[in-house]
Amino acid sequence: MKKVLIVINISKDESMVLAKEIASFLKAEGIETTFLSFDGFCDNTPFNGYDFVVTLGGDGTVLYAARNCVEFDIPVFPVNLGQFGFLATVETSAWKTELKSFLENKASIQERSMIKASLIRDGKVILESPGLNEVVISAKNTARTVALNINVDDLLLCNLKSDGVIISTATGSTAYSASAGGPIVAPALDAFVMTPINSFSLSSRPIVLDSNQEIEINVQPCRTKEINMIVDGQEGVPLLAGDIIKISKIEKKIKLISSTEEKFYNTLRSKLNWTGGPHA
Repeated sequence: MKKVLIVINISKDESMVLAKEIASFLKAEGIETTFLSFDGFCDNTPFNGYDFVVTLGGDGTVLYAARNCVEFDIPVFPVNLGQFGFLATVETSAWKTELKSFLENKASIQERSMIKASLIRDGKVILESPGLNEVVISAKNTARTVALNINVDDLLLCNLKSDGVIISTATGSTAYSASAGGPIVAPALDAFVMTPINSFSLSSRPIVLDSNQEIEINVQPCRTKEINMIVDGQEGVPLLAGDIIKISKIEKKIKLISSTEEKFYNTLRSKLNWTGGPHA
């Protein structure tokens, strides 16, 4: 290990202090560090050249790092300064112990599947966007119905009229998809979840799909003129009637350091009150 990038979420007051502590610790180990400020909506910038990346923030900071690390097989050490910590699994009280364990090749490393959305307009791919959580296609404003034709591996799945649709990874099943009524999927299960948003038809229900299949979404003409595609909660990309969005699994997986199934279930219980008891 020679070079490490520390991504600092500048909205967290304690992030800079902690960044300096971690940089000092790594310097003592003979490892050079570089700081990168993250404001929640930075453009993707490939992180090639680093041995691993430390994120100081919440799950959104981990999503940003994942999009920039996956191509180069760079693992992410995610320190939690946010609320939930489904992705940022290293608590601030344990960062030194867990980082030392990683440097000694003793840490658990989980691999998570990622998703890619390809926007096709007039037969040409005009945008490709990677994500760890989800791809959302919806009206720009609330209470506006969009019309979507959805196919799976060239087979018609549905003609959906709704506020939109969420295609999430297993990792993203605990995020927007869950709040829209989708199932929570264990991260080790390699699957996609399609969750309609406020569907016009009560028969439209979330469905779990094979992540090795390609999902194709065709934007149909409708009265709603402002329709967006949003990947991992970033800035929306305007869509037009006739646009095709092809969604598939990225070949490589992102590596999350010190991420375990035990931490996932602990977070379900402690942060989402997943207890099953009367006081949940």
